[in-house]
Amino acid sequence: MSIKSDNRHLYLQVIDRLKQDIEKGLYKEREKLPSEFDLAKQLGVSRATLREALRILEEENVIIRRHGVGTFVNAKPLFTSGIEQLNSVTNMIEIAGMSPGTIFLSSSTQGPTEEDVRRFNCSLDEEIVVIERVRTANGEPVVYCIDKVPEKILPDNFSLEEESIFNLLEMKANRKITYAVAQIEPIGYHEKISPILECDPETALLVLKQMHYDEMDEPILYSVNYFKADKFRFHVLRKRV
Repeated sequence: MSIKSDNRHLYLQVIDRLKQDIEKGLYKEREKLPSEFDLAKQLGVSRATLREALRILEEENVIIRRHGVGTFVNAKPLFTSGIEQLNSVTNMIEIAGMSPGTIFLSSSTQGPTEEDVRRFNCSLDEEIVVIERVRTANGEPVVYCIDKVPEKILPDNFSLEEESIFNLLEMKANRKITYAVAQIEPIGYHEKISPILECDPETALLVLKQMHYDEMDEPILYSVNYFKADKFRFHVLRKRV
């Protein structure tokens, strides 16, 4: 099982070897790896070399290290998407071959905040519909969603039976979302949301805040989605200019 030396740095060879072992199922998802001493001995490298390899693997989310407990294989994300691709949560779940579902937490109409007035370019007299939901994939909670829509955009007696708010706006309000301005940031354990999503204490959340615009460049939907970081992975295509 020891590393066969080539021209690359040893820690790079260790990274490749551990990734191969995980891919082959030698180490399964959420399984604890051997101790640093044992693993370094098995691979025939120093503990310093092993630690550098583990550090990079942790940055790549291949493993997770729990202080005082050990090193574990991270679960592979179920859903991947380019952040430049504007997909609804429903569509992302369906693309992964899973069944989307919704747990409605609340729906209310309230006066706009100062930020709402700025986002939607509305007056203080206009009402904002706020919808809180948990999106599920094959029954498992994976995303906590807060959506804000100006009430004037929605049709009278609109129904929330539609899984996708994108579809609701397009089919019932005749307002098609064409693009969004997004901000994404990672956060740690959230006292309210993490338990709702059934997160382990070590599971981080990815927060995606998006202002959505229609074909006339009018802001029609503001959403804040909390994704389980062990289930979702976003990537960005960057081009040289």
